[in-house]
Amino acid sequence: MAAFGRWKAQRLARADCSRKGALDERAAGVVRLLNGRAPFCTTSSCAGRLVLAEGGAAGDGGGIPVPKRHCRWLLVAHEPCGRADVMAALEKATGNVVFKFEPFVLHVLCQELRDAQLLHSVAIESGFKNSGITVSRGGKIMMAVRSAHCLEVPLSHMGKLMVSEEYIEFLVHVANQKMEENARRIDRFYKGLEAALEAAGGVSSSSSTEPGQAQAVYVRRRKRGTARAQGVLCSPEDRNEELEPGDDPQGSLDIFAGITL
Repeated sequence: MAAFGRWKAQRLARADCSRKGALDERAAGVVRLLNGRAPFCTTSSCAGRLVLAEGGAAGDGGGIPVPKRHCRWLLVAHEPCGRADVMAALEKATGNVVFKFEPFVLHVLCQELRDAQLLHSVAIESGFKNSGITVSRGGKIMMAVRSAHCLEVPLSHMGKLMVSEEYIEFLVHVANQKMEENARRIDRFYKGLEAALEAAGGVSSSSSTEPGQAQAVYVRRRKRGTARAQGVLCSPEDRNEELEPGDDPQGSLDIFAGITL
């Protein structure tokens, strides 16, 4: 479809509006591989990271979730870190601090439903079991690569550390192991994607399934019990690229998002 090609060219010509302002090195290979194929356009990505986030100031009463845009990042690492890194960052805390590992996440706009299905199959086989396909009310088909291979643990409350340094050392060890597994999954996904695209002959965009027909399929299967419960791990402003207004998963119909580990 000519319209998809024009939209993709405009989308890829935009400046990167993420905080980092550039692709994460570990995700760059997958992003470039997909954007080099006519039926795909990546809209957001995060290679995976360790985060120490402060989500509330002292005296806020605690217990109330704070949106990511209101968080203060005390530490962000895309590679394994050490206990000393976390302890040094905690010295700056005055509110409620959470330590997180957020795994690889990628959103890809697909020209046809079968293009999204190919990506979904590779993602599941690579270990990204929470991956899913959505179609927006405007007919855009989005493939989300994601997993439940995450970690989130509160460490301090109103500036007071609630755990021991020994526990933090253990926690960092677990998070680093998850980071290493995340890297292996990205590598499997890249290699599987290369093989699948080659086998599919570049994934021809000529398909008899029109956007309207694809949406009808999603409507029949929209009632997935866990679809709304699964959140995107990296908010648009934190990822390497931003989502389009019409691509918000909350305004879409899900088909494969019910798959979990």
